[in-house]
Amino acid sequence: MTEPAKARPTPCASCPYRKNVPSGVWHESEYEKLKEYDGETHEQTSMNVFACHQADGQICSGWLGHRDPLDLLAVRIGLSYGTLDGTVAEYTTTVPLFGSGAEAAEHGMREIENPGEKAAGVINKIIKKQGFQKP
Repeated sequence: MTEPAKARPTPCASCPYRKNVPSGVWHESEYEKLKEYDGETHEQTSMNVFACHQADGQICSGWLGHRDPLDLLAVRIGLSYGTLDGTVAEYTTTVPLFGSGAEAAEHGMREIENPGEKAAGVINKIIKKQGFQKP
């Protein structure tokens, strides 16, 4: 049996929920996903756990920390099936995060067509870490 998924200890440096991450780091489709977790639990359009963009198999702690984790439909389902570690239900962080996926997406997409120097630096770190090739 696979171990239940856990959250990263803190939101990673490129987390789209972090207020201090530059705009334009991620593809538009990644920002659009954030909105699926807004609204009341029964209104959320995704039952999928939001994984960390570091692709390390951990849950995005920015996603967990941007609101009460038990308000997230995917967390409730994951806990009920045992695919999430029980510690995710109590996850909190002191890292400043956007209060909703819509806020995070709006910020992230603002400079998506022309990312600034700071965003380019974050993008280059992600490319290097993930072993991607620049187009």
